[in-house]
Amino acid sequence: MLQNKVAEFKKLLKNTKNAVVVTHFNPDGDAIGSSLGLYHILKKLKIKTTVILPNAAPVFLHWMKDYSKALCFDIEKEKCEKIINKADILFALDFNSLSRLEMLGNSIKNANCKKIMIDHHREPEKFANLYFHSVKAGSTCELIYDWLKLLSLTKHIDRATASCLYTGIMTDTGSFRYRGVNSKTHLIISELLKTGIDASLIHSNVYDTYSLNRLKLIGYCLNNKLEIIKNKAAYFTLSNNEQAQFQVQKGDTEGLVNYPFSIKGIEVCAFFSEAPEGYIKISLRSKGTIDVNTFARKYFNGGGHINAAGGKSFLSLKATAQLFETKVNEII
Repeated sequence: MLQNKVAEFKKLLKNTKNAVVVTHFNPDGDAIGSSLGLYHILKKLKIKTTVILPNAAPVFLHWMKDYSKALCFDIEKEKCEKIINKADILFALDFNSLSRLEMLGNSIKNANCKKIMIDHHREPEKFANLYFHSVKAGSTCELIYDWLKLLSLTKHIDRATASCLYTGIMTDTGSFRYRGVNSKTHLIISELLKTGIDASLIHSNVYDTYSLNRLKLIGYCLNNKLEIIKNKAAYFTLSNNEQAQFQVQKGDTEGLVNYPFSIKGIEVCAFFSEAPEGYIKISLRSKGTIDVNTFARKYFNGGGHINAAGGKSFLSLKATAQLFETKVNEII
């Protein structure tokens, strides 16, 4: 069956002149890394390719080669829709549901081209023609590498591509410390390093370019906003007014949810912040076998992985936090 799928992938690529690569709303390192990594490969195969993002990525990801060539649907909707309508093939990367694309979702749903999903989130929605999916992968960038290897295309991985894939694997595995990391992960990293990429510089580009306000924000959250439940769960809340106080930019709260894990005994962490769109954005993290994916699906209109999930709440910030306090007892 795998060989049949390989043959179908190869046939699709051979007959493709125009490709579109899309990823989820508020794209992170894995979303941008996998999108631009695949973009570089498709360009080498002489396929005209456009990366379309639902909205812009945080500034600390803009250094990746050709990020500036990606289009943002929320800014250039008409142009993006014309490109999608001309596509022969569309790659859906790092998301399992069209709802993760916000406004871009309907355009992808209505597109007449062949659609390929490459993703590692649970319970993928049935909107694509072909799937390259595994929840065992620590990142979508890892799956991109596997897909390229399956199609004998890894020879096209140059420094630019390797930098993108390395970024996605690094960020989605918490700098290689999450449970999804295994020997295969490091073997892929080893192959990427052979291209001559500077792993130290990549790490610095992602994690050492924040503002002073961001550092003050973290201090404020740790000193004033941290709540502990039964010495097993912890959470932060952040209002729009507080975000304005620290001039929060996109990406400034990245990783904040993980800080309480440094406290002995903490097994579940959550971060609740008011979003400009009018809902409460939720990030959930856990240790061991505690399943925050199911928890997010049940209470917070979300999902993701066993140990890392997200969601939304249309309650107030206070009511959302209270709901978490009440229901988290089910998993701790």
